[in-house]
Amino acid sequence: MASTVSSRRRRSLLWIVAAAIVVGLVYLMATASTGPVDPTEVTHAQSSATIVFNAGMIVFREGLEAVLIFAAVTASFQGANKTRRRPVILGAAFAFGAAVITWFVVQAVLDAASSLGPRLEAITGFLAIVVLLLVLNWFVHKVYWSQWIGRHHRRRRTLLARAGFGATVGLVALGFTSVYREGFEVVLFLQNLQLQDGTGTVLEGVGIGLIATAIVGVLTFWLHARLPYRRMLILTGVLVGIVLVVMIGGTALSFVELGWLPRHDTPFTVPEWMGAWFEIYSVWETLAAQFLAAAFVVGSYYAAEYVKVKRPQRRGETVTATRSTAAPETEQVLS
Repeated sequence: MASTVSSRRRRSLLWIVAAAIVVGLVYLMATASTGPVDPTEVTHAQSSATIVFNAGMIVFREGLEAVLIFAAVTASFQGANKTRRRPVILGAAFAFGAAVITWFVVQAVLDAASSLGPRLEAITGFLAIVVLLLVLNWFVHKVYWSQWIGRHHRRRRTLLARAGFGATVGLVALGFTSVYREGFEVVLFLQNLQLQDGTGTVLEGVGIGLIATAIVGVLTFWLHARLPYRRMLILTGVLVGIVLVVMIGGTALSFVELGWLPRHDTPFTVPEWMGAWFEIYSVWETLAAQFLAAAFVVGSYYAAEYVKVKRPQRRGETVTATRSTAAPETEQVLS
């Protein structure tokens, strides 16, 4: 028990330190000088289709995770407990509304910071990359995501053993926390896209992502379809990985043009359409940043596979590989 508490404290401390580092970097960017390029000349707009795809894909990815967590939490609400799904569903609805409110709050903050000019786009790009690196870190995903579900399972069992108003409020909170984290991540990600091409373009992608998420939700909860959730997570992970590489290219170029990174042009010229669609430019620094991001995503996947499967096998431990075909009851979806 003591070791578990100590482990939780270490993890909490790591998250606090990581958050403090991010906040410190954002402050440095907000107060940093720019040059030698005129900040008003920093322009490298993505195509609208790319922004729609990026927004739609991240919404669908996070929506898929929300569906899986919600399915895992409510899977055992059967028989006499079936009516107790209602407060959990209500909490999930509140979470969706809270995510929308969060969008407007963040927009108000960005409006207040509009005097930062191009630095603001660089900052939102940096924050979006942090979110994507967290979403696509397969090692953290397999450990932290599973622990997140496990925590919800324990809370659900405790609440189902209780009755009364307090238990109902707890179930509402359970539904809220099952969904809001994913919505909050989406809000942070979308800000950079909104600054690049406006709200209308971003909303197109959000609409597509929500429709795809709704289809998965209908198949999961109403039709009880057996979906290959693990494969879906991997496929969407690959696609969001492409989004990450694209966004890093644009953000790295912003850093170069603001004078925060050096610039070394390549001896070859990249076609303009690759810049508009994939943010690939004839600059070594941007190409290096994109390569490192791709290596990080691929490397974290193999690191997670090694820790969860190969290392136990080398130790002679039995590893049961379960392919999820239904809404997950536990963390089997990632096994």
